[in-house]
Amino acid sequence: MIKDYVEKNKELALNTVRELCHIPAPSFKESRRAEYCKKWLEDVGAKGVYIDDVNNCIFPMNCEGSNEFTVIAAHLDTVFLDTENYPEFHEDDDKIYCPGAGDNTAGVAILLLTAKYFIENEIVPEKGIMFVYNSCEEGLGNLVGMRALMKEYGSRTKQFITFDGYLGELYTIAVGSHRYEVEVKTEGGHSFMDFGNKNAICELSRIITDIYSIEIPKCTSAHTTYNVGMIEGGTSINSIAQSAKMFCEYRSDDIECLAQMQQQFECIFNQAKARGIDVTVRKIGDRPCKADVDKDIENKLICAYKTAIKDIIGADAEECQGSTDANLPMSQGIASACMGVYSGEKLHTREEYLEKSSVVKGLEIGIKVALKITT
Repeated sequence: MIKDYVEKNKELALNTVRELCHIPAPSFKESRRAEYCKKWLEDVGAKGVYIDDVNNCIFPMNCEGSNEFTVIAAHLDTVFLDTENYPEFHEDDDKIYCPGAGDNTAGVAILLLTAKYFIENEIVPEKGIMFVYNSCEEGLGNLVGMRALMKEYGSRTKQFITFDGYLGELYTIAVGSHRYEVEVKTEGGHSFMDFGNKNAICELSRIITDIYSIEIPKCTSAHTTYNVGMIEGGTSINSIAQSAKMFCEYRSDDIECLAQMQQQFECIFNQAKARGIDVTVRKIGDRPCKADVDKDIENKLICAYKTAIKDIIGADAEECQGSTDANLPMSQGIASACMGVYSGEKLHTREEYLEKSSVVKGLEIGIKVALKITT
């Protein structure tokens, strides 16, 4: 029955990808995609679909009164800042080329068609299922959509999966991160007449040097990193810089390591302030690590995906670590996983493309997993 449905709806799935590609959705500006999903679901018979205050499109089925329902999500936003049509959109016989065509436009389309399968076949899980097309997964979106969802429904959610990533990738370990905007201000002045005044670029450089002298915490089997990704500041070549700014982060898949990195970064910032430097530190990103979850439920999620992948693409799924929407429910002790449902290349670039055939495979996998874990 699933194969018949997928075959019958494969063109609809690809057309849905195409239509979504023409609705750019940078983080915090996903409202048009959310409205599209709401209308799409209502057109195929969904009842009770709504959009919340942070642009999550939510379709609950039989969730009222249940404290053990399943959430299946796919994030609406892309890493690109475009708000008009992507000029790069084109396609050939095998591929759709568009920024965000895979991540996560394909995931959204597959989740829409998965919900349609449940509606058409009148499948209403006894303990409820909630299809969520959520906002703000990417970059500085800081999981705003998932934070709102978990605040509202986390205590009633038994298990969580999200469709995001390449076929065969199964994210079961949450990489946590803290991100900062750090600004240094000094008196500055003329490069010749005021030589000797403190230079904001110099002082910021000292902070960066201290960061790159950090010793990574030695936690068993953990992977921990840090990075200064952007710097800016100064006025001109003949001015002593009055202000300079950087954006930095650290990441770890271990809660204790993440806490140790926080202590080291805060120590560096405080040392700069103790030298009399005007330093303003603003945390702009906070993604949590995984807490203890119910291993039996988690193993069922993992098994459902691995079985579907093996059956449909004839390969073994690879368990990975990553930073996804699943971080939030994992951090609250909810058994969760992020499951890849498409294939393509050049993720997070303007040259990104999606392999059309993978959408059909991903849809079959998505339906099989959804059925397995909810019925």
